[in-house]
Amino acid sequence: MIIWLNGTFGAGKTTTAKELTPLIQQARLFDPEQIGYMLGHVPDLPKLGDFQHWRPWRGLVVETIVQLLDYVGGVLVAPQTVLIEQYWREIHAGLSKSGIPVHHFVLHTDQRTLTHRIEIDTVETGARQWRLDHLADYRGALPWLTREAELVDTTEMTPSQVARIIASRVAQDPEASRVEQ
Repeated sequence: MIIWLNGTFGAGKTTTAKELTPLIQQARLFDPEQIGYMLGHVPDLPKLGDFQHWRPWRGLVVETIVQLLDYVGGVLVAPQTVLIEQYWREIHAGLSKSGIPVHHFVLHTDQRTLTHRIEIDTVETGARQWRLDHLADYRGALPWLTREAELVDTTEMTPSQVARIIASRVAQDPEASRVEQ
């Protein structure tokens, strides 16, 4: 199974994923962004501004997840912002076709809190402007995200608390108990 943590840039997906993996039996962190970085080394790919616009990125994310789960089993936790509905549908369809259950969560907070978190982040200071520049894209994607995923309001919670809520929701799914056996 895969647990996909979505939300705007700077929402705490990676931090939450690191808190979540110890809470779920046989869970491993899988960062789809690394596939984008790998593709960035391929000469002559079109300059599209975001690796998610490269169709091979979406296909390779699916294929990598399938291969990893076939190889090691268990659960992959993927912290990755996907704000374009068509891209999410491609990824979800590929995983579903391969029989991989998908738990899709959106980590959400109000604009003021999110902006504050981005501005005080001392780990990825180089990403500050990128994150701020994409807040409008996130707001635009929220209608489809709330249809396609479970929204988790993180405004008054630590990443550890968010991880426990997600682990609890996943544990309530009959597919989750089947995977952990």
